[in-house]
Amino acid sequence: MKKSTKNLLNILCIVLLALFLKWAGASLDGYKVQVLNLIAINAILAVSLNLIYGFTGMFSLAHAGFMAIGAYVTAILILPQAQKEMMYILEPMMWPFNVVHAPFFVAVVAGGIAAAFVGLLMAAPCLRLGGDYLGIATLGFGEIIRVIFTNITPVTNGALGLKGIPAYANLGWNYFWCIFTIYVIVKLLSSNFGNTLRAVRDDEVAAKAMGIDTFKAKTISFVVGAFFAGIGGSLTGSLITTIDPKMFNFQLTFNILMFVVVGGLGSITGSLVGAAVVTVLLEWLRFVEDTIQIGSWEIAGIPGMRMLIFSLLLLFIILYRREGIIGGCEFSWDGAARFLRRLRKGKGGAANG
Repeated sequence: MKKSTKNLLNILCIVLLALFLKWAGASLDGYKVQVLNLIAINAILAVSLNLIYGFTGMFSLAHAGFMAIGAYVTAILILPQAQKEMMYILEPMMWPFNVVHAPFFVAVVAGGIAAAFVGLLMAAPCLRLGGDYLGIATLGFGEIIRVIFTNITPVTNGALGLKGIPAYANLGWNYFWCIFTIYVIVKLLSSNFGNTLRAVRDDEVAAKAMGIDTFKAKTISFVVGAFFAGIGGSLTGSLITTIDPKMFNFQLTFNILMFVVVGGLGSITGSLVGAAVVTVLLEWLRFVEDTIQIGSWEIAGIPGMRMLIFSLLLLFIILYRREGIIGGCEFSWDGAARFLRRLRKGKGGAANG
């Protein structure tokens, strides 16, 4: 298929998505719109973690910490000065954070850059490790970030967190950043550098023997993933309009890891499918925690049952579909065209028979 045809199809899909989002914002209730917003943000987080884990082979558990950095930087930049003065009751907000202000787009980019900078600082001590040791080290750094944010009260308002964050993260912004994330990471992976990352993932020793600077490759992958995790945190804070350090714990990183594992490691398409499926299931399963009425029978809801059921589903996927829903497959227009041609040939053969 010609490149111009592919570009035209991509533009058409974006236009259809924009029309759908416009219809959804006008026709759907607030809860369903919120779920659509969460799918976009979770897709950003899943794709960014898949770059680090699925395509580069680094088992990182620091995504919640990067999200916290992005969320706090963006919230501080978009909060009105009057709101800051009213909210900081334990200690006044220190200069220059009490007067700084930026447009939402600039604030989101700043949140991503701040997360990427911290990711760069983490890379030197952490990325020389491998396997489970890397996971433990990055988990420790993620927890350190959370504890620091709890204790620098003049900047983050401590354990009280930040409230009344302007709700700029609507369907338009969230899906714009989702499309931008997918575009950047797909371009990165389709380049020669993407082949370098896969070589590092498959056999780091062989990659070194071929002259690849594996530490540099892993650092770039880690920093890019941290940048987009910061973007996801920025959008999350503006979407729910309140943040505190307790939000960004290991459970949040586990949820993001779940999107990647369920969809399929090493697949951007899998990350998108995993984010959508897990987000919808987590919301749909809320009914098991409410009281269920069946005729004259009444079954009391059990708090936490939703996560128990979902954990069992996750175990089932790991045991019987280890490669995830999509596996290592990737959507492409060429693949779709080949599938349609086979489908037409099959129908033609059936008609002739």
